[in-house]
Amino acid sequence: MKLGFLIYSYFPYGGQQRDFHRIVQECIERGHDVTIYILKWQGEPLAGATVRFVPVSSINRLRLYKQFTQWVLNDLKQNPCDVVIGFNKMPGLNVYFAADPCFAEKAEFQRGAYYKYTPRYHHFSSYEESVFGKESNTRILFLSPLQRRAFEKYYPDCGDRLYQVPPGIDRDRMVTDAAPVIRGKFRSEFNLKDDDLLILQVGSGFKVKGVDRSLQAIASLPEEIRSRVRYLLIGQDKPNRYLKRAKQLGIEKMFSVLPGQDDIPRFLLGADLLLHPAFSESAGYVLLEATIAGLPVLTTSSCGYACHVEKAGSGLVCAEPFKQNELNENLVTILTSPGREQWKNAGLEYGKQEELFSLAKTASDLIEQFGNEARSV
Repeated sequence: MKLGFLIYSYFPYGGQQRDFHRIVQECIERGHDVTIYILKWQGEPLAGATVRFVPVSSINRLRLYKQFTQWVLNDLKQNPCDVVIGFNKMPGLNVYFAADPCFAEKAEFQRGAYYKYTPRYHHFSSYEESVFGKESNTRILFLSPLQRRAFEKYYPDCGDRLYQVPPGIDRDRMVTDAAPVIRGKFRSEFNLKDDDLLILQVGSGFKVKGVDRSLQAIASLPEEIRSRVRYLLIGQDKPNRYLKRAKQLGIEKMFSVLPGQDDIPRFLLGADLLLHPAFSESAGYVLLEATIAGLPVLTTSSCGYACHVEKAGSGLVCAEPFKQNELNENLVTILTSPGREQWKNAGLEYGKQEELFSLAKTASDLIEQFGNEARSV
């Protein structure tokens, strides 16, 4: 088949982008003719795909997205595809891969009353309506039950177009016999003593990932615990605001920030806790990656893959609505509990499920199914 993939930008470390890469790679390996429409690409090119850099520009992001959509739709009229798959919400898609949360829900609960009168709201709500609204035929591949509940609440007619796909964890996140050696070398490299506690947070977009919440929770730790803690944040974003906040809280000496890394597995093995109190997350791959690496997790129920932490019994999940005191108390518990080994072993056992690694196959199967159905009409 001829497949068109649409995404505004690609960089190697985002969850959306990694899913995009996995699915596109699988489709290429199956022999499909793949064209990618994109504005910006960071990282290694994807062999076997035709990449079309859409020649539009604007300092206004909303105008840029509208120009992108119009240019691509015009090009697809001249160069039609059997299936058009979007990783951002926009008109004209046959399939939408729901890497993002429901915009209507975010607008209601995470923005002020004035927000619905802004150009940003009108743009993104209309683009979401074009995918989920009752006039749409777009099929939606989604990641978690949390997403389904939101989509069906705000778009009650979309239910028969929703298809849940399993996670797509990379197999290098699984623990091997070399884990103790890797952990020892890592902790030596970062000058961590045996009784030091390394809290790890991984994710780009520090505001949405709840870094402010993490800093507040770490600052609230009792002194006897806090004196042993190091907090390492990894991701793509501007760190200055958070470094300043850490200084205000008196914890700047224990806080470090690194850009996105290619060797996350060794960080998961070297750390003592994954902290991920995100405001909103469709999935949150790092929750599963930490779980199957045997690293206890502390997260929020607003993350789609928090359900896996609960199923696995690999950590603690803060309830919604979020309360900072609950996060603070859970952080003390998870750092001091004698049940840490139980959380570790439960995660390792959960990681033996083959389904956790099958996103690309399942999504590609569905794309082929939709293409065959369209051809038979």
